[in-house]
Amino acid sequence: MKVLKRVLLTGGTGFIGSHTAVILVEAGFEVILLDNLCNSKVQILEQLKKIIGYRPIFVEGDIRNSALVEQTINKYKISSVIHFAGLKAVGESVSIPITYYDNNLAGTISLLKAMQATNIYTIIFSSSSTVYGIPQYLPYDEAHPTSAINPYGQSKIHIENILSDLAKSDSQWRICSLRYFNPIGAHSSGLIGEDPNDLPNNLLPYIAQVATGKLPHLNIFGNDYATEDGTGVRDYIHVIDLAEGHLAALKFLNENDGWHVFNLGTGTGYSVLEIVKAFEKASGKKISYKYAPRRAGDLAKSYASSNKAKKFLGWQAKRNLEDMCQSVWNFQSNKI
Repeated sequence: MKVLKRVLLTGGTGFIGSHTAVILVEAGFEVILLDNLCNSKVQILEQLKKIIGYRPIFVEGDIRNSALVEQTINKYKISSVIHFAGLKAVGESVSIPITYYDNNLAGTISLLKAMQATNIYTIIFSSSSTVYGIPQYLPYDEAHPTSAINPYGQSKIHIENILSDLAKSDSQWRICSLRYFNPIGAHSSGLIGEDPNDLPNNLLPYIAQVATGKLPHLNIFGNDYATEDGTGVRDYIHVIDLAEGHLAALKFLNENDGWHVFNLGTGTGYSVLEIVKAFEKASGKKISYKYAPRRAGDLAKSYASSNKAKKFLGWQAKRNLEDMCQSVWNFQSNKI
């Protein structure tokens, strides 16, 4: 069977896409990055060049433009797709749901149409633990019912349903949905990391900007959850571990058809206050914070069982919370 060597990364200049690009190149794959730069910067290409030795091929555009995606697949003889492109802020999705459904759902349908038109049938989809909704039990495993409580999570469920139906309709399809928990961390070079264009929506880049004085304090949304210290508990996974999960999934799809779903997490939950303390230790900086009301769509606890990924992908997270915080501070320090 032909090994899948040339991979299109939608959202490829983003946080997870750029780190996955590095891991794939190091494993011998070629990558083509497609991104509309709505939440990333074109300068990431120069940073990637310093890490991998060359500037990867980049196509600026939106996945909702099926003709552009089709043209890109044909021009670069793409053999598989990793689909990162999508809006991903839970709170924002509650405020502007139509924007989220249009971008995430319509964008994915457009991408799949382009893939069908060019006879490309291998795709890894960036899904999310938010598909599980309010936990019926913890840790979440892949058998846990899906029932998202916000539009962002709902958009992921809809896409997973489409992918599942697609695989049932045609045995040529080889599809993995990877349900991420909470990616943090940065590449060991300090050259790439999570660097949003606007105010950070995610915890670690926000904390890092507080540490450097760019932001005055961290808002902790809710301190009355049923957790040890009252703040929300999440399963944080190093972005390099996550990237390695995509490599493992790509190899898995080379041998397996159909639709498959895997959690990518560590199996350990940390509260917001535990993250703050760990980052203070890594950076040597005091993190100022204030408590704020709970946000709509947030859960008290969320953490993974990744036993299925270990069994079928041969993958498990290797890096700990100290590694995650240290790498974020290294990246943030490089930017100062």
